[in-house]
Amino acid sequence: MNHIAFVGGGNMARALIGGLLARGTDPRRIHVAEPVENARYGLAAEFGVHVHAENRDAVAAADVIVLAVKPQVMAAVCTGIADLVASRKPLLISIAAGIRLSNFRNWLGPSARLVRCMPNTPALIGAGVTALHADAGVDNESRSRAEGILAATGATVWVDDEALMDAITAVSGSGPAYFFLLMEAMIDAAMRQGLSADAARILVSNTALGAARMVHEGSEDPATLRKRVTSPGGTTQAALEQFEAGGFRALVDAAITRATERGRELSGQFGG
Repeated sequence: MNHIAFVGGGNMARALIGGLLARGTDPRRIHVAEPVENARYGLAAEFGVHVHAENRDAVAAADVIVLAVKPQVMAAVCTGIADLVASRKPLLISIAAGIRLSNFRNWLGPSARLVRCMPNTPALIGAGVTALHADAGVDNESRSRAEGILAATGATVWVDDEALMDAITAVSGSGPAYFFLLMEAMIDAAMRQGLSADAARILVSNTALGAARMVHEGSEDPATLRKRVTSPGGTTQAALEQFEAGGFRALVDAAITRATERGRELSGQFGG
């Protein structure tokens, strides 16, 4: 990798920059465009990277451009650098939710080489997961380069069908909030049973962490692990029966479906 430019210096860009530096990337090869002066100086002080107030200055010599701005401003950002993209033909990586590759081609030209990514917020602590989808014009070397950048903040998975990105956004992009909600509800319930707030938080957060590690690091699927911890007639079975009686699975399915639908709606809105 020669030079990589980040357009936008927000939390996700900072996570990627920090991960890249931890893996040995020379900070002098990273350029960041950030319009907010204090944030710009903060990036330079923390990471030692080049910072710019203008997008065009950041991407002028870049071989890879990471588009890390809000979907609402993506069209203006892309049209503002379209001529530079056409002349240099860098690899473009979008981490913005809801923007289709066809929209990027409209803004940047048909020859733009694009990888669309969906990271999630645990990337901020190096525990994220990112789904990637490459345009047909992206070769294997560029795919590896994109994956190497996103892998700086956690696991990666490739999908061949861009239409699946809306479902991925619903599952993993929004997914941390679902687990936070469950943990929030469990903490509240524990406190109603008499536990202190501190004790409830420690018990719930570590239980969630341990359960996730058993799935992530082991070979058994969640259903098998659930059955193993559920003794007939015991406390776990009593709780699970309440979940099932309340339509837990159907509710989760409906939530994921609605989030997927909303992703498609926003894709049309941001790309219009």
